[in-house]
Amino acid sequence: MNTINEPLADGMTRHWQVDEVLVDTKTDFQHLVIARTAQGLSLFCDDDRQSTEFSQLTYHEALMVPALLLADTVERVLVIGSSEGVVCQMAVQHGATVVDHIDIDEQAVKLCAEHLPYGYTTEELAAAEKGDGPIRVQYIDGFEYIRTTSEKYDIVLVDLPDEREEEAQHNRLYGADFLRMCKALLRPGGVVVNQSGCQTMWRNTTLIRSWQRFNEVFDTVAYYGSDEHEWAYLFGRADVVEDPTALMVERLKTAGYEPETIDDLALVGNSIPPYRVRQSLA
Repeated sequence: MNTINEPLADGMTRHWQVDEVLVDTKTDFQHLVIARTAQGLSLFCDDDRQSTEFSQLTYHEALMVPALLLADTVERVLVIGSSEGVVCQMAVQHGATVVDHIDIDEQAVKLCAEHLPYGYTTEELAAAEKGDGPIRVQYIDGFEYIRTTSEKYDIVLVDLPDEREEEAQHNRLYGADFLRMCKALLRPGGVVVNQSGCQTMWRNTTLIRSWQRFNEVFDTVAYYGSDEHEWAYLFGRADVVEDPTALMVERLKTAGYEPETIDDLALVGNSIPPYRVRQSLA
C-alpha cells in the first residue's frame, strides 16, 4: 500500500502517501488502517482519515472543550464512538468521575490502544474494560445503549464518521429522533455534542442537516468550527442559555482541563456557523 485515497466530495479525492502500514484489517464493521504518514501515525476507517498524530489534539479539543465549558457540571459523561479514547481522558482530567465509553467495534478500540501514541494505552484500556477507574468501556451498539439506558449524564458526546449519503449503520445516530433520546439522558444543565461535519461549501451537507436537527431538538444550540481543522461541532442544551459563547469564555478561566489549541479568542471567533449553514433555517 503506497497511498490511501480518501473521498472528500463528488469528484474530489485526497491522496495520503503511506510510508509504513502497521495495521490493515477488516473488522466486523469497517476497513481499518493504521499507517505512518507525513502527519505521523494515522487512523483510517473505510479510507476516511479519522485522526493523525499531528492534528488529533486540535480535533479532539474542538469536540470536547466547548462541551466541558457549556455543561453546568461535569461529573458523568457518555461517549459514543471516538475509538481512540482521547475525549474520555480529557473528561477525567476536567473532573468527571464516571465516563461511560460505548463503542460497537471492539477490535478498532483495541488496535488504537495498541498502536496509536495518543489516547488509551493497552493497560489503560484493560482497566477501563474492567471498570477499574472512572472510565468504563463497553463494546455494544451506541444506539441501543442510548435507547435503553436509565443512566443520566452531564455530557453526551457522539463522535462518529461523517453521515453517509448511502445506507450506513451509523447514520441513525445522526437523526433528530436519536438527538431527542440523547437529550432525554441529560441531567439539568447538560450538553449533547456531536461531530457535525465539514464547513466547506463542497462538503457541508452533513453540517447543514445537523444544524437543522439540533435547532429542532434543543432550546440552546452552540457552534464551534475549528479554525485549524476541517470539522465543525454542535452543542445542545435542553434549556435556554442567552449567550453560550460568553458562558464558555468565562468558565475557561477555571477549567479543570487546560486546552492547548483553544483560547478565549478561539471560542469567540469560531462560534458563528458559515453563512450557508445559518441560511438553511431561513
